Formats: sequence, C-alpha cells, structure tokens
Amino acid sequence: MRIINFSKANCKNCYKCLRNCPVKAIRINNDQAEILEERCVSCGRCLVICPQEARYIKSDIQQVKQFLSSGHKVIASIAPSFMGAFDITEGGQMVAALKQLGFYAVEETAIGAEIVTDVYQEEIKKNKKDNLITTCCPAVNDLIEKYFPQLIPDMIPVVSPMIAHGRNIQQTYGNDTKVVFIGPCVAKKYEAVDLRHQGVIQAVLTFDELDHWFQSEQINLQELKAEPFERIPSKRGRRFPIVGGIEANMNQHESPYEVLHVDGMENCMEVLESLSKGDLHHLFLEMNICKGGCLNGPLMPKNGESFYLRQHRVKEYVQKSLDLPCKEIFQNVEKIDVTKHFYNRSFRKAEASEEEIKKILKKMGKREPQDELNCGACGYNTCREKAQAVSEGMSQMSMCIPYMRSKAESVTNIIFGNSPNIIFILDDEMNVKEFNPSAERVFQIKAKEIKDKPIAMLIDDSYFHQVKETKENLYNQRIVYDHYGVVMIVNVLYLEKENIMLVIMTNITAQEKNKEELARVKENTLNAAQDVIEKQMRVAQEIASLLGETTAETKVTLTKLKNIVLGEVGEK
Repeated sequence: MRIINFSKANCKNCYKCLRNCPVKAIRINNDQAEILEERCVSCGRCLVICPQEARYIKSDIQQVKQFLSSGHKVIASIAPSFMGAFDITEGGQMVAALKQLGFYAVEETAIGAEIVTDVYQEEIKKNKKDNLITTCCPAVNDLIEKYFPQLIPDMIPVVSPMIAHGRNIQQTYGNDTKVVFIGPCVAKKYEAVDLRHQGVIQAVLTFDELDHWFQSEQINLQELKAEPFERIPSKRGRRFPIVGGIEANMNQHESPYEVLHVDGMENCMEVLESLSKGDLHHLFLEMNICKGGCLNGPLMPKNGESFYLRQHRVKEYVQKSLDLPCKEIFQNVEKIDVTKHFYNRSFRKAEASEEEIKKILKKMGKREPQDELNCGACGYNTCREKAQAVSEGMSQMSMCIPYMRSKAESVTNIIFGNSPNIIFILDDEMNVKEFNPSAERVFQIKAKEIKDKPIAMLIDDSYFHQVKETKENLYNQRIVYDHYGVVMIVNVLYLEKENIMLVIMTNITAQEKNKEELARVKENTLNAAQDVIEKQMRVAQEIASLLGETTAETKVTLTKLKNIVLGEVGEK
C-alpha cells in the first residue's frame, strides 16, 4: 500500500530527498521522485526534508470521521509523546479534545509499552542469544528485515506497544471496537496494515493530522477542562518516547546484557553493520530510527517548538506519573498474543558488471579515476554507486551536477569560441572581461591584451554608458567603425543582477558592400535604359521625318497625276 507519495506538480527535481534517504529507496524517473516500497524503511525523513512540500501521506481522517458518525465504539490510543507535541499543561486536556471530536474513550499507548516491558524482561531472563534487539520501532524492524536479514534471529519476537495496546483494547472493550492510533510516526501507518497483525489498528492519525483537525474544528486545547484517561499507565510506559526509556525500565542487575540505546538512522545502520560482522557481543539494543527518539518523529505538528522543549514536557509528565503499573492493565494480559514473527524481506539487486559501470561512467564524462569527484550532489556517495543506480533504473545520468555543469560550460564555450558574431563582456566600469575570437579578428587584438582594460581603447563606448545609465537594452543599432573598415549591427544587454554588460555585434560590412555594388548596377542599368529610350526616340523621330517628306512628295505627285487625268477628261 502506497502511504508516502510525491506530487509531480511540486517536485522540482532538486534530489534533496534522495540525498537524505540513507537506504536510497527513492527513484528519480523523468525528473520526478518516486518511493520504491520494497526498499523503503518508512523513516519519514523525505517528508521532513522536502523544501517544496512535494510529499504527502495517505490520511485516515475521513475514515475515522466515518467510524465516529456510524455509531462505532471508537477508542483512541495516543502515543505518550503527545505531551511534547501539543501545548497543553495537563494530559487530560487531550482527552477532552478527542472526546469533543467524538471518541468514546482515550487511552495512552504507554499501556502497551507496560505490557511489552514485562515481555522484554522475560526474554532477557530466558534468552541465551549473544545479542538482543528491541522491536518497538517499526522502522528499525523494516531496516533489519530488508537490509540486515542475517540479524533477524537477534530481534525480540514481540509486537510493538501500539499492537499490544490495540489487542488489549479489543479484549477490554470488545472485538467490534475501532482502535485509532495517534502518534508522530509514519511507520505506524505501514505497521497497521501489515498482514501479521492486520485488523488490530483500524486507522492511524499523525500528530500533524490531528493538529489540523483541531484547527478545522476550532478546538483550543488550552481552554479545555481536563478529563481523565480511561486507564492510567505508570512511568514505565510513559518513558518509551525518550531515548533510553526502555533501558530505564530494565532491571539491569538481573541482566547478563549491556544495555545500549541507539537513535538515528545512521547510528542504527552503523551498529547493525558491526553486529553483522560479529564485532559486538552481549548487548541489549534499544533502537529508534529517529534521532532523539519518538519525540523527534517526522510528523510532529509544525509549530516550531524545539526538541528540547518537547523533551522537557514529557519528562515532567513522566515525573508526575505513578511509580507502579495499574493492575487493571494486566487483567487477562496472558490471553493477548504479543508474539511476532520477523522474516527476510530483502530484495534482489541486479549488480552491474565492471564493464557496464565503466561504460556509464564514460557517458557521464568520467573517463579517468580523477574525474570521479564523489561529491554526493546526486544523492549517492560515490560516482560508482551512482553508475550502479543508473544501471538499475534508479537514477538518471543528468542527475550528475558536475557533469551537467561541465557539459553546459562546454556548449557555452563552443558557442562563444565559434560564433561568427563578435561577443564580449564588460564590467560596470566598461573594462573587458571576456573577448571571443571573432572580436580578436575584427579589432586586431588578442583577448589577453585587452582583458581588464577599457573597451574605449578599441572603440567608442558612449553607447555602453547610455545603456548602463538608462538600463534600457540597445538592439539593432547600425554603427560604422571606419578605423577598422567595418559596419556593425550592435546589441547591448545590461545584466543588472550580474552587474555586467553583454555586447553582441554582427559584422554586416560585406552586405553593405553588396548594397553599394547593387546600387551601382541599378544606376548603370537605368542609364543604359535611358540611352536606349533616347535612341529609340531619335529613330522614331527620324522615321517620322522621312515618312513626312515621302508623304509630301507622294501628295504632290498624286495631285499632279490627278490634274493631268482631269485635264484629259475636259478635252474630250
């Protein structure tokens, strides 16, 4: 079941979740983060670390509301760290608030911790194993089952306080009771749906979810009058969220083990590595995946309160508790099944061959060992680990920031070095910072000779000062540089944030010469056409003149001929 999800719209491809995931259970696919459930140990670190709040968890609030509205007997089992999570002075104020939401009864999960503590004591007495590992933290259990399965025999085969309390509630209130666990841990959501004890806990709410629910119902905890819990545990159970809380409950003088409490993912992994190698012996290990224990769970309310303030509140609450456990808690406890079977849930990882690793590294621009920076920016400790992740489809080559930067710089350098345009960069004092080869050819000077010197040494800088003063970029300005025999189209861009000026010039001298040549051709053509027209006019006039003379002569001759003919007719 997918509990933790990432929003594609919000995920900005920053890899922060991957960098902070100790077991690398996050795959980057098409520049989007995706959690692989078979690798995830439900520590919740990705929920806390995401700067874009692109992650979200499956919420059970609507399901709980449905339970409450349908008339079910709904019991809240609230983790003892609640005193550190909410700004209240008495634990009973939380009882009042939950009952106002509609819960039938409210109990502390510390009751389950009381039950588990006694089972741990029995395990220590009867067990002959070299080491024993507590199993209260479901995230630690996931870590061992998936990544250190060889240590499963060292795990105490007992359920967590949440499950023990859930079974105790059903035994006390009836099997048709709906049990809702409330705490700071995302791993509890996974534990609740685990087939090994599915149906014991019907819903899991985080402190963060509960805080939002209170706000939506306008419930102010500080204004509420305290109401009693149904059953009250002792100090033993309420100590569990504090690092060393289990240790404080152990009768160490009866134990052959040294009690060692380990908190934080990295510390847990380090100890488990040492246990796997056989370096540690005769230890009773109290382990918690969160640094600082349950008081520092990933889904505490986002109220900005410090860990130490939360710790102080819980310690103060513990001190006010009874010294002895309530007898009511342990009525018929022997009928509760608190055993749990742990099994190997490790996954097969296709290891890339050395040839495949080298091929991927080469594609990432890492041809020599010195190219492998091992900077960790991609989320993996070494470039070889990154190459292995690429081969598994867990990562993308584009996630290598030094590689992408080098590639981008390479492309930039190619453009800068091979552009036919003149490109140079000026600082705010009009000194040359960059000067490309095209500029060197036209202005007949090497970049190193003009670098950090005023551009005015080469050309008029009045346009550049104008752009800086007005902060208005100059586009397509035609400028003739007679000294160099060139005509340019000049673009000047003022990059205010960088406090530099980018100048791009296009040499249009050849085009200008072509224009002049074309103009001369046009002029010659016009002149030739005019000569032809004038010649044609002269020819036409000459023809007209000849035609006129001929016509006159013809007229005279015909007139004479006519008169002769008429004369002959008269004589007759």
